Amino acid sequence: MMYGTVAKMNVLPGKVDDLIAMLDNPPQGAVFEHVYKLDSGNNDYILVVGFESREAYKKNAASPEMHKLYTEYRKYLTADPEWQDGDIIQARL
Repeated sequence: MMYGTVAKMNVLPGKVDDLIAMLDNPPQGAVFEHVYKLDSGNNDYILVVGFESREAYKKNAASPEMHKLYTEYRKYLTADPEWQDGDIIQARL
């Protein structure tokens, strides 16, 4: 079963392109990654990442590479993202 994470992020004005450039390389074990710009008009975005398995997610989350990437893209956000993790029970194109 796939596993994933969803993060609500508030991006600093003028930093969306920088953030997207950093997210351009999906993490190891990722099956898909999507970024949504919310209609709120408040620079709110949702990041959705699906992984092959819970184990692949946990391995990525614990990796030094992921920590480095997070600290780099965190500077483009107004606050820490609001994360929600869980089993993906349906994924379809």
